[in-house]
Amino acid sequence: MPPKERTAGVHKIIMVGSGGVGKSALTLQFMYEEFVEDYEPTKADSYRKKVTLKGEECQIDILDTAGQEDYAAIRDNYIRSGEGFLCVYSVCEPESFANATDFREQILRVKGETEEHIPFILVANKVDLTDKRQVSSEEGRARAREWKVEYLETSAKTKENVDKAFMDLASEIQSRKKPKPGPNPIGPKPKYPKCKLL
Repeated sequence: MPPKERTAGVHKIIMVGSGGVGKSALTLQFMYEEFVEDYEPTKADSYRKKVTLKGEECQIDILDTAGQEDYAAIRDNYIRSGEGFLCVYSVCEPESFANATDFREQILRVKGETEEHIPFILVANKVDLTDKRQVSSEEGRARAREWKVEYLETSAKTKENVDKAFMDLASEIQSRKKPKPGPNPIGPKPKYPKCKLL
């Protein structure tokens, strides 16, 4: 009989960022290797892709929150269900870069965790549009350093770093789920009173 594949379950990724920064284009490029330029998102879409991470087969669940940017209450629900976040801004829109801070703060508030515990990547998208670029690599890297998160520059059009963004985040989620090996992961043995034979 062939050896059983180890299954690591489902890793839930939430796409966050201002409208029009390319969250859907990145998601569709990762899912189907297609570049969709004119995508008119009106509602959240969810996708699932089977991948192998560190020798384990698992599934990446992606929630693209397109069209929901203005509804903070709806965003709260999405954030609660997520295990990792790709926070996307467009290098052509300084406002979307500024808004990334708001998304970060909302995630920390809703999750109620310290920032080191939330798998999160800051994604600078549309780097193929060099002549329209208004947010520099230095600014993006400085923000990521401040937040202690990974920084990636992507292009949904050329596919630059698209797979890396999703796979790096899923790997981080996977490693956070694994129990940390300690000297005694089970804990101290319970002490039972000794039975005395009368």
